[in-house]
Amino acid sequence: MNPETETAIEVATDLLDPDGPSVVVIGGGHGQAAALEAVQTYAGSITALVAVGDDGGSSGRLTDAMGIPPPGDVRRCLLALSPNPTLAAQLFGHRFRSGDIADHSLGNLMLAGLYELTGDFALAVEMAGDLLGAVGDVIPIANQPVTLEAVVDGSAVRGQVTISAMKGTIERLRPLPEGVRPHPDALNALGMADQIVIGPGSLVTSLCAALVVPEVMEAVLNSPAVKTVVLNLVTQRGETEDLTGAEQLDLLCRISGLLPPGVVVANNGPIIAPPGLDPVEISTSETGERGWRLVPGIMSPTGRPVHDAIALGTVLERALLNP
Repeated sequence: MNPETETAIEVATDLLDPDGPSVVVIGGGHGQAAALEAVQTYAGSITALVAVGDDGGSSGRLTDAMGIPPPGDVRRCLLALSPNPTLAAQLFGHRFRSGDIADHSLGNLMLAGLYELTGDFALAVEMAGDLLGAVGDVIPIANQPVTLEAVVDGSAVRGQVTISAMKGTIERLRPLPEGVRPHPDALNALGMADQIVIGPGSLVTSLCAALVVPEVMEAVLNSPAVKTVVLNLVTQRGETEDLTGAEQLDLLCRISGLLPPGVVVANNGPIIAPPGLDPVEISTSETGERGWRLVPGIMSPTGRPVHDAIALGTVLERALLNP
């Protein structure tokens, strides 16, 4: 299994169904990588739209040093869409353990190098996808670094890492600098999609971070695609640790502007939550009264708080075929 994606089962084929639907997956982090592995089980074409507000770890260091959009979540998506165990993929996923480049992923450094060669981050990502033989497209939601600013309990807080750790009511979220615009290819992909998958992932700092970029939500709402929200298996410290599934759906819609109709995909099997966290649950009545349709399924047959690619793909396909 690819260690970068944290899915319970790796999809074994790189061949998409030529008659399958066009699926766009929005988000960032391990959750988006899990969804990308899942949709490979039924999609005809796949596009990942990746948030660019991450300011922690290797990504944050490269953004600070080079002004490059954070490459870490992009790297995970590229690897998730490159299921064959090639040497290029192994190198792209390698992380250094010592020296000046300790904790940097070689994939991040390769993306930084391609950026220096081209001067265009989205083009660098496209070239990396060609190098890896990725079976889908990965597009940064904006072609520049974005700083997230949230209003939490009335106070402005900046930075993805800081916002993610905050406890309190998140009232608003916006990307900085003002005037940031989405990559045109991201809007085009949304307009041509048959299904838009939002999640799983950090609700505020990955999902909303992508959706609040100007023009993105308008494109989502105007798209003929089936809007599909994937709830996390367990709560997340800081962002959602005290929220029920219904409250998480409310927060997503309030912060991002997302509106029904659409589908909510949620786990209905047993989950072993880490200490201090809880399984995320939502009922048909809770989704129905909000204008959404619930499609439940067992997302982790082992009960681990990690999405199983095959199981998630089965439920996502069912959500699309029975909108």
